[in-house]
Amino acid sequence: MQLETPRLEIRNLTRRYDGRVVVDDVSLRVGPGQVTCLLGPSGCGKSTTLRMIAGVEMQDSGEIWVDGSLICDTVFRVPPERRHIGLMFQDFALFPHLTVGANVAFGLSGDKTEMDKRVLELLKRVGMGRFVDSYPHELSGGEQQRVALARALAPRPRIMLMDEPFSGLDNRLRDGIRDETLDILREQDTAVLLVTHEPEEAMRMADEIALMRDGRIIQQGAPYNIYNAPVDRDSVAFFSDINVIRGRVEGSLVQTAFGQFLAPGAHEGNEVDIVIRPQHMKIDFDRQGRGPDPTIEYGTAARGVVRRARFMGSESLIEFKMDHDGSTLRATVPNVFLPSPGKPLWLMIRRDRCFVFPVKKD
Repeated sequence: MQLETPRLEIRNLTRRYDGRVVVDDVSLRVGPGQVTCLLGPSGCGKSTTLRMIAGVEMQDSGEIWVDGSLICDTVFRVPPERRHIGLMFQDFALFPHLTVGANVAFGLSGDKTEMDKRVLELLKRVGMGRFVDSYPHELSGGEQQRVALARALAPRPRIMLMDEPFSGLDNRLRDGIRDETLDILREQDTAVLLVTHEPEEAMRMADEIALMRDGRIIQQGAPYNIYNAPVDRDSVAFFSDINVIRGRVEGSLVQTAFGQFLAPGAHEGNEVDIVIRPQHMKIDFDRQGRGPDPTIEYGTAARGVVRRARFMGSESLIEFKMDHDGSTLRATVPNVFLPSPGKPLWLMIRRDRCFVFPVKKD
């Protein structure tokens, strides 16, 4: 079976500044109508990758392909204005001397009636229809950002590159504008490459996530797989708070206060980290110094004393000091649960939600 030609493909892109590798051998493919998120911390190379694809920065090595045609390597280069790529960067820079409508129409050509219809349609869809005759200085920062979104969408680009495009919108508007924007792009079969450092935004928007660290893509796949099958401890921690229980492999097993854990792939005598998210901890009550009986699902219980408890809106976060080693573990539970500091409680770990990773050598 022949695979569909990707709308955007980058092969082994590398970029160096003063001898330092900023983007390191990055490859990915984005199909028509697909949203891929480049996700990672600030400074990991996400925005530099976008700038190379847009043509505003040149790679040191690697290739960029659009619809099966080479548009840039280290010798051949299609200029940015001929790449049919829409840009939506953090600096949206509207033209101050043009009205909102004229800003959105700037990249369009053809019949004026059709252009005006397209401009008004997009402005309405981003909630800015009544500002068509206003000027940028009359708008708030969030309103200017929505106009910039409409301007980027207007020419129906084959590829849309977006660098933190919704960061200027308040939470009340962000979800609606974000979803509406992606609906428009998918309707047009536009390939979208979105840069963000917010895991929740990536999980909400992406068909596929490419997780970047130190200039490299360390894991790529559907949001469900990235979240539930992380490649290392740092990947788990990027998406959520974590608890870490350290142990040593003896006879292919790791002995802990919560019972024994398998350590596949870890060598005898090596240390491993058992990583568990707070929402996968189970809390049970103390029964005169005794806890709940062990279960297959949760293993053995270990006792701790409540250090603090906070209500977070939809859940409660409880922090424990564990009896067996004085370590700190955190658990979250739905709704309101606020035990007093000093109260002894028992913790159990959801065994199928644990990740076991070898401890990295410094």
